Amino acid sequence: MMQRKGVLWLYVFLFLAMIDMTLLIQGFFKLRIFTKPLLMLPLLFYFLYTTKLIKGSLLRKCVAAALVFASIGDTLLLFPNLFLYGMGAFFMTHCCYIIAFKLTQNHSFNPLQVNFVKMFLYNLPIYIGAAFVYFLIHTNLQDLKIPVIIYLLAIVMMATLARERYGRTDPSSFWQVFIGAILFLISDAILALDMFFKPYPEAGILIMGTYLVAQLLILMGIRSHLITMKK
Repeated sequence: MMQRKGVLWLYVFLFLAMIDMTLLIQGFFKLRIFTKPLLMLPLLFYFLYTTKLIKGSLLRKCVAAALVFASIGDTLLLFPNLFLYGMGAFFMTHCCYIIAFKLTQNHSFNPLQVNFVKMFLYNLPIYIGAAFVYFLIHTNLQDLKIPVIIYLLAIVMMATLARERYGRTDPSSFWQVFIGAILFLISDAILALDMFFKPYPEAGILIMGTYLVAQLLILMGIRSHLITMKK
C-alpha cells in the first residue's frame, strides 16, 4: 500500500513534466514560472515517502538536498540575470549526488588497491567530452570562466563516481544511476553550448528532456540499491 501511494508522486512528476514541456514547445516561457519550480518536488516527496526506513541517514539527507537545490536552480535559471546563482544551486546538487553515489556502493574505497591508470582510461570518454565542450565555449565565458570550470569539475566527478559504482551495486541500480548521470552531463553540455557557443531553437527541449529523465533515473537507481540492500 505504501509503495502504491508513493507511485502517485511519480504520476504528479510526469504530469508536471508534460505541462512544462508543452509550455516550452509552444513558447509560453513566462508561464513556466508556475511549472518549472515544481518539477523536482514530486520526486523529493516520492523519495522521502518511500525511504522512511532510513530516516535520518546521510544518504536520505543528501538525495533530498540534491533535489531541493535542483528545484532552486530550476527556478533561478528562469531569470537570465540569475544564471550564476542557478549554476551555484546545481553545483550543490552535484556535490550531494557525489556523496550519495559513494554511499550507495557495497565496497569501501581503498586507495592502495586502486588501479589509477585503469580508472583514468575508463573515465577518459567523460573527460574528453567535457574538455571538448569547454574548448568550444571558453572564449565566450568572460567573467564566468572560473565558476564554469569549477562547475564542470563537479559534474565530471559526479559522472565518474556514477561509473565507479560498476560491480559495487545491483546492475539495475548501476545502469540507472550511470545513464542518469551521463544524461545530466549531456543536458548541461547542451545548455552551455546554447548559451556560450551557438544558440539553436531545439536546445530548450533537449535540455529539459535529458534533465528530467536524468533526475528520474538517478533517483530510481538509488532506490534500487536500497531495495537490493534489504534483501
